[in-house]
Amino acid sequence: METKIELAYLYDFYGELLNEHQRQIYEDFVLNDLSLGEIAAEEGISRQGVHDLVKRCSKKLQDYEDKLHLVEKFLHIKEDVGQIHELAKQCKESHDENILNDIEIISNQILEEL
Repeated sequence: METKIELAYLYDFYGELLNEHQRQIYEDFVLNDLSLGEIAAEEGISRQGVHDLVKRCSKKLQDYEDKLHLVEKFLHIKEDVGQIHELAKQCKESHDENILNDIEIISNQILEEL
């Protein structure tokens, strides 16, 4: 997965666990796509300080993911729902009842994961 997208997912799931200062800088870097220099000038700290803070926050958020696996579960369920969507379209077009069995299997897998 692309690094910025991965960082955004980590922030979406675990960002509230960062303090306000960390959240602001991390948001500016990851979500608002500001450069380290722009953030440093805005916050009145060094570029290296911003870099270190973003790196520490990323590590902290990744540690949460390593323990809880919420992003991994979300992405897997998202993929399964996409498969269900495609199978439902196929079923509608072909009126093949066997496709409903596949949909049921995938939906049961989702329910087991939750």
